[in-house]
Amino acid sequence: MERRRLVAVSGNDGRNQKPAFFRVLGIDPAAPGPTGYGVVESDGRISRMVHYGALFITAKRRKESSGAALQDVHVLLSRLIEEYKPDAVAVEAVFAALNVRAALRLAEVRGVVLLAAAQHNIVVHSYSPREVKSSVAGYGHADKRQVQEMVRALLTMQETPEPSHAADALAVALCHLQAEQTRRRFSLPQVSKQARRARGPAMIDGLDAVATVTGAVTSSVKGAAGTYSNLSSLPRIVRTR
Repeated sequence: MERRRLVAVSGNDGRNQKPAFFRVLGIDPAAPGPTGYGVVESDGRISRMVHYGALFITAKRRKESSGAALQDVHVLLSRLIEEYKPDAVAVEAVFAALNVRAALRLAEVRGVVLLAAAQHNIVVHSYSPREVKSSVAGYGHADKRQVQEMVRALLTMQETPEPSHAADALAVALCHLQAEQTRRRFSLPQVSKQARRARGPAMIDGLDAVATVTGAVTSSVKGAAGTYSNLSSLPRIVRTR
């Protein structure tokens, strides 16, 4: 009797196909302190850290000119975008409780982030600190140490990311990954911040609450048997009576 050998195949053509990863560059802008950055990618099932760090600008460099620090941030972001080629950029929004001077300096750094992304034709997504903490730690008022530990656990890192600014940047990237997975899973359209502002404060709070809940759900089921293998394979919701 002739023996037939079974050969494992992947895909319709029998060739091995690598899962499609969605890569995000997260930025934690800072005016007086270091600017954190982190690159995270996910295939819809697992998320992994690609690169992270923080840009420290010395006081001597800041004294050279008013825009020296902003120039260094722009150079860094341009290099990161060209090297890692992210699909999206996520940045932490300006915290409303800051004093006016600190908020203005932080807005300048954030403007450099928007400029660098626009020069490379990449869409920038903004998330408040509360949204980031709720998505990653499940609590909108989590402290920095809690965020660091959750980032390490979600990305299965061997050590806690340091400094905290770099961990915050990784958290921002994870926040957008979870939001993007939820959007694709339920076939939701992309809603910009400008469109959300036009709907009024009540609608914005409602959307933030939904984003927080769906982000937490996505985080809780990560790694489970029913999680999907890639972002594009997430099903659409069918209405039933």
